[in-house]
Amino acid sequence: MNSTKRNVALLAACQALLFTNNSTLIAINGLAGLALAPYVGLATLPVTCWVLGGAIGTMPASLHMKRVGRQRGLTSGTAWGIVGALLCAGAIWAQSFWMLCFGTLIFGVYNAYGQYYRFAAADIASVDFRATAISLVLAGGLVGGILGPTSSRWTVQLLTPKFMAAYLVLIGFALATMFLLRFIRIPTPSAAEQSASGRPLRRIAAQPKFIVAVAAGAIGYGVMNFLMTSTPIAMQVCGHPYGDAAFVISSHIIGMFAPSFVTGPLIRRMGVLPVMFAGALLNFAAIGIALSGIAVAHFWWSLVILGVGWNFLYLGGTMLLTETYRPEERARAQGTNEQAIFIMMAISSLTSGLTVTTAGWERVNLFALPLVATIAIAIVWFALRERARKAAAA
Repeated sequence: MNSTKRNVALLAACQALLFTNNSTLIAINGLAGLALAPYVGLATLPVTCWVLGGAIGTMPASLHMKRVGRQRGLTSGTAWGIVGALLCAGAIWAQSFWMLCFGTLIFGVYNAYGQYYRFAAADIASVDFRATAISLVLAGGLVGGILGPTSSRWTVQLLTPKFMAAYLVLIGFALATMFLLRFIRIPTPSAAEQSASGRPLRRIAAQPKFIVAVAAGAIGYGVMNFLMTSTPIAMQVCGHPYGDAAFVISSHIIGMFAPSFVTGPLIRRMGVLPVMFAGALLNFAAIGIALSGIAVAHFWWSLVILGVGWNFLYLGGTMLLTETYRPEERARAQGTNEQAIFIMMAISSLTSGLTVTTAGWERVNLFALPLVATIAIAIVWFALRERARKAAAA
């Protein structure tokens, strides 16, 4: 247990550094894209490329770690972040929009590896400690939510051209992550574990529990990303300065990760499905607040509540997913889940920029409503199905 807690603490620290980088990218990518894009509707394309890099890299990352182990795999993943940050800084210096898109694509591969920090914690934790382990690792993102946008406020105009220094700082955070990963002690998979395949993926993916778990993660992340990506641009259009947008994004990311200290205990006490359904209801509330006005307070409350709703859906979906596969199947099952999330994020970030710049902030929120309704209905359907199954078994 002491070894497990030590590994969980290190993974939480790596999560903190990962989301320091991610929250910085969230805060500046859309604005940097807006400054360089040949067409205003492409402003969030660098964000989309960042997500697309994750979608491309997530399954290879999962299979890579099955072969070489978590420590080596996660460490090599960090190198992608260093290369990506260098390319992004070079793109700002060269004033090249397409180079910026390529740099964020490369950086997205680092994010793909980093998304497995929570699964690494789940893999090494006992059943009773698993929800808490996942929660604690996700809670590390709380530090990133504060540090990323805060540091970007100081660095965004530190060098000329604007934004270049903010991208260069990301290299230091990635190097710190690489250093911490040296101290993680997770056994490398044995030859038998590497060669075992388990059930076909189509059988794993056909389980209703798997479908609901993946849908919760993918739709929850997609809606959150759809609203969050467009927020800095919407706030700029509404006349709010960058400092206010950075504050809103920082508060949003705190809302995403601060609940992690209690989400695990809530899942153990109430069950995973009620917590996930509460997440869907919070998404509805966030959209309602966003539609009620365009003051900084409206953006702030909407994004904070959206973050809490994401936490309940994402952590609940992760916990539910761990109940759907055997140890030898985890690489493909986890990779499929992450790929679905990244594809949804890629679609949401691209359409977010097009929607907010052509149709406005109100339409962004209205378009999110059907997606939230879909996952709420899916959770209720599965809960009723499970209740009927247990009643029949009794």
